[in-house]
Amino acid sequence: MSDTTFDYVIIGAGTAGCLLANRLSADPSRRVLLLEAGQKDDYHWIHIPVGYLYCIGNPRTDWLYQTEPDAGLNGRQLRYPRGKTLGGCSSINGMIYMRGQARDYDGWARLTGDNAWTWEQCLPFFKKHEDHYKGADAEHGAGGEWRVERQRLRWDILDAFAQAAQQWGMPASEDFNRGDNEGVGYFLVNQKNGWRWNTAKAFLRPVCYGRPNFEMWTSAHVDRLLIERQGDGSQRCKGVQVWTGKEMVTVTATAEVILSAGSIGSPQILQLSGIGPAALLRQHGIAVVHDAPGVGENLQDHLQIRAVFKVKGVTTLNTMAGSWLGKLRIGLEYVARRSGPMSMAPSQLGAFTRSSPELPYPNIEYHVQPLSLDAFGEPLHAFNAFTASVCNLNPTSRGSVRIRSHKFETAPAIAPNYLSTPEDRKIAAQSLRITRRIVAQPALAKYEPQEWKPGAQYQSDEDLARLAGDIATTIFHPVGTTKMGRDDDPMAVLDSRLRVRGIAGLRVVDAGAMPTITSGNTNSPVLMIAEKTACWILDDARRPGAPAAVK
Repeated sequence: MSDTTFDYVIIGAGTAGCLLANRLSADPSRRVLLLEAGQKDDYHWIHIPVGYLYCIGNPRTDWLYQTEPDAGLNGRQLRYPRGKTLGGCSSINGMIYMRGQARDYDGWARLTGDNAWTWEQCLPFFKKHEDHYKGADAEHGAGGEWRVERQRLRWDILDAFAQAAQQWGMPASEDFNRGDNEGVGYFLVNQKNGWRWNTAKAFLRPVCYGRPNFEMWTSAHVDRLLIERQGDGSQRCKGVQVWTGKEMVTVTATAEVILSAGSIGSPQILQLSGIGPAALLRQHGIAVVHDAPGVGENLQDHLQIRAVFKVKGVTTLNTMAGSWLGKLRIGLEYVARRSGPMSMAPSQLGAFTRSSPELPYPNIEYHVQPLSLDAFGEPLHAFNAFTASVCNLNPTSRGSVRIRSHKFETAPAIAPNYLSTPEDRKIAAQSLRITRRIVAQPALAKYEPQEWKPGAQYQSDEDLARLAGDIATTIFHPVGTTKMGRDDDPMAVLDSRLRVRGIAGLRVVDAGAMPTITSGNTNSPVLMIAEKTACWILDDARRPGAPAAVK
């Protein structure tokens, strides 16, 4: 670490950070440092798809966050996994490839006043890194780094649920990623030949490790950003202070510091650096560098309500994995063909529909699983069952991420405030009723589905909303905590090019930049955000007056 001056310093080797490192280090004249608090992604369970079971809750790969007790969840706290390894959450997530709906991005354009965020303008940046199993067409790319494949297994119970959803009125869908994701079908996944395909494999391993202008530090915790006041009174981020596990090292960035530590880590680092709500910073003895009230606010997440139905006459994972012989068969199938339950994403079947018929667009999403358990990490039930998890795609509840102390080692307080609005509680009740109507269709009748949770005896809106609080859990999609927005929005931390307002030389490029959550899983939208922002960063570097490259 004798040379600690770089052009670009990227904080976080997760979904966004890996792509940014790839794109920015492609210019051999620019030196790039990628900082990751976790270890390398050499843990074997990262790469076996079902290994998320062993990565979530594991300090080797997970930050092990927990939420604050939540009134909307009847006082419960939730485990809140965030990836702590190369690849970040793409190393421990559900591998689902999902862009959301065109209206999400058109909404961002309105909220930021920048048409660069419309669906039409974002689509090329999804396609740029995509390698779709069907090849390229008007909506999909081929030959990029980010592999998108079909799943390598199917289940009779999930096929029956899909048929039931169609009988209820949902169209069949083979592709949720063309701007309107209404329908039911199997999710596409980020896998390659039955292995998880994380962003470290996609963007770092092929090229970055061989570039002399690229450097990566793992087990490197950022203590704070270094902000200097310029001669004209403005402020600029000049670098970062990094704890390597042995010493505190000061790193200088001549062009930009790019914060890609995620919706939890990025606001925490900003607040520790004196950028955030002034009262919160003073409470923890941190000098206010820039009073930014939006840092850590606007937290949005998808809350899934996990309805469980016992079934008869059909195999589910509960009984398939319920014996050592069954587990052996599952293992042998994966070894021989890279298929079967060990290749499966946590949720295989997806569905998008409306919680109420008068809505103009789908506002709820199903993740349907051929298994059931009391809570993530608990044993599977001893009886055959499936879980139909349903979430409100566009929650109106808003939460926060706030530091608890001035020390980087202390986890922040995460308060999602689930089901804290009448709208969200109403949609929770409506979505449980829709689940029941789908399950009551003829296609599932032969399996005699019986509602195990929440229980058919609960019928009123009040009962269903309360029961939702008892059985719901996060799908791990936190966004919005450093949102971009218009200049006249005091809660907008970033401008529409993801530059931190009031601090030159600093951007936040991760899910925290989203002003509103996308209508689906959030990993691939983060890659698109990073792809688009990388182009802006490189364009800025070419402009007259840009800082010269480090020699």
